[in-house]
Amino acid sequence: MTVFVLASANPDKASEIRDILGPGFDLLPRPGDVGEVDETGETLEDNARLKARALVVATGRPAIADDTGLEVDALGGAPGVRSARYSGAGATYESNVAKLLAELTGRSDRRARFRTVALAAWPDGREVVAEGSVQGVITDRVRGSGGFGYDPVFAPDGQHRTFAEMTAAEKNAWSHRGRAFRALAAQLGPV
Repeated sequence: MTVFVLASANPDKASEIRDILGPGFDLLPRPGDVGEVDETGETLEDNARLKARALVVATGRPAIADDTGLEVDALGGAPGVRSARYSGAGATYESNVAKLLAELTGRSDRRARFRTVALAAWPDGREVVAEGSVQGVITDRVRGSGGFGYDPVFAPDGQHRTFAEMTAAEKNAWSHRGRAFRALAAQLGPV
């Protein structure tokens, strides 16, 4: 079984990725002495690659990384690749959601999509890339206490509940991250 270092130090995201990939993948946590990787890419794939490659260089092991963006139609696709930093330096889940809701005040078009790019990288330069997305709408207020990030304001098409109102298993079945990592796992095959 190939052992991968998981690039994310976000405990919420790391837990979700482990749950999605399941026991067929041996994922090591990002070493504590490896600092944050600057997400300077112009695309989600660029940022996933930056993070995976940084962990490959730091550890000498294969690494798995991802980047996720929330794209809101009425905002021209924003926050997009800047989703984690939408409300500026020191952004929190709550400040990002508050800014998003404020930006959408009075707007009737609340269509949005979550997109995730998952990337596995090896020391020899090989890469496997997969993408997952889910369409939905931004609710007019925070709903639910589960999940993280924009989950309390995103309701996927076909659901009346936000991701934050779903169980972790339900969210993983519907979500962009679930779709991206299941697609990545399918490409990697038995590891």
